[in-house]
This record gives sequence, structure tokens and C-alpha cells, in this order.
Amino acid sequence: MIALDATLRNRILFVMFAFVLFRLLAVVPVPGIDASLVARFLNDNQFLGLLNIFSGGGLSGLSLVMLGVGPYITASIIMQLLTVMVPSLKSMYHEEGEIGRKKFTKISRYITVPIAGIQGFGLLTLLVQQGILPALGVAGMASTLVIVIAGAMLITWIGELISEFGIGNGISLIIFAGIVGILPQTMRQLVALYDPSQLITFISLALIALVVIIAIVIVNEAERPIPVTYSKHSLGTSTYGKTATYLPIRVNQAGVMPIIFALAILLFPQMVSSLFLASSSFFAQNVGRALTTFVETGWLYSLVYFVLVFGFTYFYTAITFDPHATAENLQKNGGFISGVRPGAQTQEFLGTVVTRLTFVGAMFLGLIAVIPFIIQSVTGITAITIGGTSLLIVVAVVIDLIKKVDAQVAMRSY
Repeated sequence: MIALDATLRNRILFVMFAFVLFRLLAVVPVPGIDASLVARFLNDNQFLGLLNIFSGGGLSGLSLVMLGVGPYITASIIMQLLTVMVPSLKSMYHEEGEIGRKKFTKISRYITVPIAGIQGFGLLTLLVQQGILPALGVAGMASTLVIVIAGAMLITWIGELISEFGIGNGISLIIFAGIVGILPQTMRQLVALYDPSQLITFISLALIALVVIIAIVIVNEAERPIPVTYSKHSLGTSTYGKTATYLPIRVNQAGVMPIIFALAILLFPQMVSSLFLASSSFFAQNVGRALTTFVETGWLYSLVYFVLVFGFTYFYTAITFDPHATAENLQKNGGFISGVRPGAQTQEFLGTVVTRLTFVGAMFLGLIAVIPFIIQSVTGITAITIGGTSLLIVVAVVIDLIKKVDAQVAMRSY
């Protein structure tokens, strides 16, 4: 029991140490920046404020880890999409067990490097155009870009170490630490914007935040139990009778990943628009202006954000829950759903249930994602633009972390 207590304590301490290291990296700036210009630019650009989440506030100070885990998340999205089109990758991810998933993760790391290069170059070019960074030149751009790529890979490595030696999903915890890290700055902005005439508005915002938190907890924990009965079976000389249990199917099967995936996709146009605008090609400049218009059009951005979250919810659920494999496992173990024939009918029944539940979960995630933009358009308070997304990630990560800790504690009684 003492050894297990020590193990749990060491895991928690490792996570805390990783958080401290992450926050230290997030305050080491790239040389030659004007902090006031950076702060003003981020306040006026809500979309780079989303990137600031992934970097844990590292972007607000143009730190070594200004890209955060964004490139790795983008690489993961590409790999997940490829599993649908490439059978060998699908087999590697689903059927080869832990070894296959390690290979899958290794390939994702390789893809992260060029993606970090593209995103870093686009971001640095944008900041140079805005006058936040001085003209870097070829050598300066190359050296700064190497540092930015190395920072992105370093923070990804820290996240993977948290998953291996700490508790919970390391990448999600890194994003969680970033959100918590920029909370003081957000609170200062709200205090600076406070006007006694807006007291009712701020109270209403606090109540909305409380309702959103409660709704997130309810939906994340909601599930539909499907009764499953196992027929009699023999083990050695013993025969066991029928046993009844249930198969829990969660309403939000995908968790917080659709939000993270959608954010990573939406940040890409902001990155590449500056590259097109700086091009000498007339066509490329038109593409850059079109991307800039999209980014600056709030209602269009919110609509695309909602659609992406909705679609990624279905996509990620399809990856994490396979009705065919579940029906097959039930049949192999002598289990069946009352009133449903084993095999193809069970697969069809499970697919229908998951599709209907996922619709509810997808609508909820999409609404949570765009509510802050609706509130901003009504109140004009930009400090809460990322509030809904931040609340969703924080609450989901905390719930998952509590479950992981409870599981570790429960092991002590056996």
C-alpha cells in the first residue's frame, strides 16, 4: 500500500514539475520584441488568442514555445484522417495494440516538424508585417524558425512524458495548464473593462459561466446503458449461469478532442494568409485577402467553427467506438442484447444508438464553442471570446484527471 501511495504521489509531483517547466519556457521571449505591441495585437485579434491557448500564454510574450502543441495536434488530425483512407494505418492504430499505437505516434511526431515549420514561418511573417518583430532577413528568419520548431517539439515531448510518467493525457493537460496560466491576464482585462453601469452584464456572464460548467459536467457524464446478457458458459468443471450487465455508451463519446481539432484547423488560415499576401503573385494575394476576410468575418468564422466541431465529433466517435468490433466481441463472449439478434443486427442497433447520441453531443459541443462569440457580439467584451472553449477544456480535463486519480486510489484496496 505504501509503494502504491508513493507511486501516486510521484506521478502527481511529476505533473506539477512539468507544469512549472512549461510555464518557465512560456516566459522566455524571442529576442527583439516589443511586449506592448504584442499585447495590443493579441487583444485586437481574437483568433490568435485561440493560438495563445495552445501555447499556454507563450504567444502573448512571443516565447520559445509560442506554437505550443498546435503543430502536434494538427499532425494528429492528419494521421486520424489518413486512417480512414489508408488501411495499413487503420490496422496499425486499431489492431496492432500498444506497439501499433507507438508507431502511429512516432509518425505523428515526424509530421509535426514540417507543420511547425509552416505555422512558425507564417506566424513570424505576420508579426513582421504588423511591425511587432523587426525585419529578420534570411539568416534571422532561419535561426528564429529553428528555435520555434524546437520549442514546439520540446513542449510536445513534455506532454508525452506527462502521459507516460504522470496522470492523464499529457497534451490535454498542457492545454489545461495554458488556459489556467492566462486566467490572471484575462481577469485583469475584465477588471480594466469594468464599468459600474455594466454590473448586470458581468453578473449575467458569471451566471452563464456557471450554467455552462454544470451543463458540461452533465453531458460529459451522461450515458445510455444498453442491457447485455451473457449466456451460460463452462470454465473447467464449473458451469456459470446467465449474467446481466450493461454496455455504457456516452453522449459525448469524443470528449474535448473535436474542439481542439476544430481550433487547430481554424488557426491554419490565419497562419498562411500572411504568406499569400507577401507573395508577388496576383492570384496568391487574392487568396490571402480572401483568407483574411474569412478570419475577420465573425459570423462566418463562428458558423465554420460550429460545423467543424459538429463534424469532428462524429469523426472522432467513429474512430473511438466501432460498432462492428463491439458486436463481434459480444458474440464471441456469448453476450447479446435483449430483442436484438447477435451479429449484423447488433452492429446496426449499436450504430443507430451511437449516431443518435452523437448528434446530441455534437450539437452541445458546437453550441458551447460559439456561445462566447454570440456573447461578445452582444456585450462587446473581447476578453471572454475564448471562455466557452476554455471552460469546456478545463472541466473535461479536470473530470478526466479526477477519474484517473480515483482509479489509482482504488487500486490500493486490491
